[in-house]
Amino acid sequence: MDTQHIDTAISDLQASKDAWASLDIQAKLSLLRELRTKAGVHARRWVEAAVKAKGLSMGSPLAGEEWIAGPYGFIEAINALETTLERIASGADVLDGIKVRTRPEGQVVLEVLPLTTSDKLLFSGSSAQVWMQPGVTIESLRDRTAAFYSEEDPIGSVCLVLGAGNVTSIPPLDVLFKLFNEGEVALLKMNPVNEYLGEIFESIFDDFIGAGYVRFVYGGGDVGEYLTAHDGVDTIHITGSAQTYNAIRYGSGEAGEANRRSDTPTNTKPISAELGGVSPTIVVPGDWSRADLRFQAENVVAQKMNNSGFNCVATQILILPESWDLTDAFLDEIRTLLGGLGDRDAYYPGVADRCHAIEAGSGNVETFGSETKRFLVTGLDATATEDAAFRTEYFAPALSVVLLSGPDVPAFVATATRFANEVLAGTLGASIVVHPKTEKAYPAAIDGMVADLRYGGIGVNTWSASVYLSPRCPWGAFPGNTPSDIGSGVGVVHNTLMLSDTQKAVARGPFAPSHRTLAKGEVHLAPKPVFFITNKQMHNIGERLVDYAILGKTADMMKVVSSAIRG
Repeated sequence: MDTQHIDTAISDLQASKDAWASLDIQAKLSLLRELRTKAGVHARRWVEAAVKAKGLSMGSPLAGEEWIAGPYGFIEAINALETTLERIASGADVLDGIKVRTRPEGQVVLEVLPLTTSDKLLFSGSSAQVWMQPGVTIESLRDRTAAFYSEEDPIGSVCLVLGAGNVTSIPPLDVLFKLFNEGEVALLKMNPVNEYLGEIFESIFDDFIGAGYVRFVYGGGDVGEYLTAHDGVDTIHITGSAQTYNAIRYGSGEAGEANRRSDTPTNTKPISAELGGVSPTIVVPGDWSRADLRFQAENVVAQKMNNSGFNCVATQILILPESWDLTDAFLDEIRTLLGGLGDRDAYYPGVADRCHAIEAGSGNVETFGSETKRFLVTGLDATATEDAAFRTEYFAPALSVVLLSGPDVPAFVATATRFANEVLAGTLGASIVVHPKTEKAYPAAIDGMVADLRYGGIGVNTWSASVYLSPRCPWGAFPGNTPSDIGSGVGVVHNTLMLSDTQKAVARGPFAPSHRTLAKGEVHLAPKPVFFITNKQMHNIGERLVDYAILGKTADMMKVVSSAIRG
């Protein structure tokens, strides 16, 4: 392996790291704005490349996944970051205009969506909150906001970013976070799965590359191993698996496992990580109509089958009430949807082996599709707590179902929360589905579930991935993991408000579309959610969201609304 180009890239970054750390905020803002411009210029190329690699077409509604989880997510983060930096530069309060409250038990919560008039229109019926860790007070909150920018003589660092291969906005968003939140220059190693985007990303980050603040490298595991051990790399950020993290931190094979068990690392560099897990969706029993069953089945199926199931918070375990009289009907709606989906390319490496393991595993395995299989697994034993379905992330188009008992809503909610926290592997994302009237009837039970779930991102009547696309929210595992028991990782990214000591983010969406809301106690204008894979306008909505994110024109926003209504 020729390492000269790698060594040169790291040397360049080492030479520039202190200059970046101490660079004037106005100069950073100038670079950030140019980054947005170039992201807009190359957005279509970005999406076209991803669509082609994943076996889709630009005219397919599913291309919307690539618009939304690609350039849109990236540009929205730039916009939110710009606001924060402008406030820091002017000496204004970073949290100006954001409602901050204290829960009865003392936990501080920030309302971060909606904030603007356009938010209220584009995200009608939706909201997002950031919950701080216990011990943070309203008085201390601001003292540690934008902590890097309060340092008098900041010292630069070189961060190795090991890019994800599934969601295309992850690598550039991770670089953005390291640059602006933590003041580090970044060496992005593209994942072999999506290194086809490297040239496009290099064009987008061209000004940062020219100034010596960003470098790109390519290659497989041998390159990654060389980079993580390189003396010129100061810190590491990885999006991937716990196995990869452990190999970096402790080494591989039996020796590496022994090192992990004794917590004897071979690599002592600071490592932040987002590592996925087994994500649940908990369905709270209630009085649902047939239309509710269909709509929420679309919700759950989208949470699993988006991006062919290759998402770190794809719903893996659907937790249903055993005694609910609508459980069977709900599963039938899910079966109908799974059977009606078209086949998609299983583009992510290793999926065939993972699917074979699912077919050979426990439970009743139902198969859908002809060329590319989709799976529904029922009949799992909730007491078999070491079942692979509960302990191993599928990263495949497979949804498993577990039935839990409970004589009433509070009892079921308590059981489901305990199961999610204590049995399922990982703490990255969890979703809840609850009828508004049920929540109104049992407010303490539902609020307690949201508070007690130990997950970094929680979705209520929406997918927990909504947190990922809300740039002011932190994205990462629930705090408490350790290097030797890494779970879903440590640290957060995104977090454009630059908050310290966050615990979780909670996104909320509407239980039903706008034309069925009033009888359910909701008032909003939201049509079918854009992330539903049954949304026939997803590609048009996604492209128009990108247009609006770039320029902020009212005409572009109205085009988004027009497409959304037809979805």
